[in-house]
Amino acid sequence: MAIITKISAQKRAGRYNIFLDGEYAFAASERTVAEYVLLKGKELTDAQIAEIKQFETNSKASELIANYLSYQPRTVYEVLQYLKTHEVDETAAQDVVARFTELGYLNDRQYTVSFIKNDLAIGQDGPRIINQKLLKKGVASTIIEDELDKIADEDWFEVAQRAVKSMGKQLRRFSAREFRQKLTNKLLAHGFNGNLADDLIDRMDLPDQEEAQQEALRIQGIKAYKRFKRLDAQERNFKIKRYLYSHGFSSSEISAFLSGEIVDLDELEEY
Repeated sequence: MAIITKISAQKRAGRYNIFLDGEYAFAASERTVAEYVLLKGKELTDAQIAEIKQFETNSKASELIANYLSYQPRTVYEVLQYLKTHEVDETAAQDVVARFTELGYLNDRQYTVSFIKNDLAIGQDGPRIINQKLLKKGVASTIIEDELDKIADEDWFEVAQRAVKSMGKQLRRFSAREFRQKLTNKLLAHGFNGNLADDLIDRMDLPDQEEAQQEALRIQGIKAYKRFKRLDAQERNFKIKRYLYSHGFSSSEISAFLSGEIVDLDELEEY
């Protein structure tokens, strides 16, 4: 048996130091003091002391979790990692997380549903990136797959549009084929697979392709001419043809440029 010989308040409000038999034993919150009626002169068994300490640890973990969740929803893994950084022992962390889960404050499936819903509303991430982000947050892959499978392909359309929105200004710089490939690459980088990316691009209301194609041919043709103009005519034309073909222009379009139908080649000597 040990006797409480002193209870002193810490500088931090609501915290107390508990002394047993004249020596410091442990710190306790106001809640713990009230729960166990800790008063000077009270006798405590070793089992009671262990129980009080565990209660205090669990209370601390509960306060940390409540504060952590007050800013935004979290996954179970994120909460456990947060408690670990605050040196809460694993047993207490698991106990308190289980209680918060039972009360509904922690729910990885609901977190996943909200995460996906938010991306569909304002995000730019496709399914693959969402999967990666949720895995890093410790969500089980089965939960992620289940919830992503519930999203229809067409529901990703607005996400895809936001992801490629900045590319609209580039339309007139590239051939239709090259521009589409750039759109595809952009969507792939944002976590869409190839088939879904193709389907979503087909749904997009892109500007007039014919007019844009002519402007792209003019811009890329001039760029090629400037690059190779110091070569003799035959080699220059060969290089220009190869350059324009690699940028998605057809043989007839390239011939139109080289024949001066798109821009007067004599004027290009000034560039």
